[in-house]
Amino acid sequence: MIKKLLRKLNGGWIFLLSITIIYLTIGIISFSTIVNTLLSFLRLIGKILPTLAIILTLMFLSNLFLQRKKIGNYLGKESGLKGWLIAIIGGILSSGPIYMWYPLLGDLKEKGMKTSLIAAFLYNRAIKIPLLPAMIYYFGNLFTLMLTCYMIIFSIFNGFIVEKIGGEKNKNSGSCN
Repeated sequence: MIKKLLRKLNGGWIFLLSITIIYLTIGIISFSTIVNTLLSFLRLIGKILPTLAIILTLMFLSNLFLQRKKIGNYLGKESGLKGWLIAIIGGILSSGPIYMWYPLLGDLKEKGMKTSLIAAFLYNRAIKIPLLPAMIYYFGNLFTLMLTCYMIIFSIFNGFIVEKIGGEKNKNSGSCN
């Protein structure tokens, strides 16, 4: 009977069932461990939820207002300097965990965003505006300015390299396989 049930369940349900069994077993052995784990989980959800809400809102708005033609104009093959500026500034201004941006960038890629601009966006996320004052304090104005400029310049090179290596192959598929 259990074998028949396991055959009907897909991998996700089996994983959930096994994790539940593990948690119940640990809960019987050490209830305080489960309470601490659940509190840690809730704190993590509390940290992720605001960023997730922002990303989902941006995805909703992009689906509502941005058509393929507009994406092509701003971030597609015809975008030129305007597209690079949007990708660079967007990457610098973006915040939150990087994996939260993947769905939005994937959606924009499906609508025509160039792979090189996605790479530049992700590269420029390394420039953190709130951390610049600390960097200036420890390393000085000139070093901070030069490093920031180099990061922006190399994000463009990185974008071209990513586009050359994998951009054309993935143009229609929307994946990196």
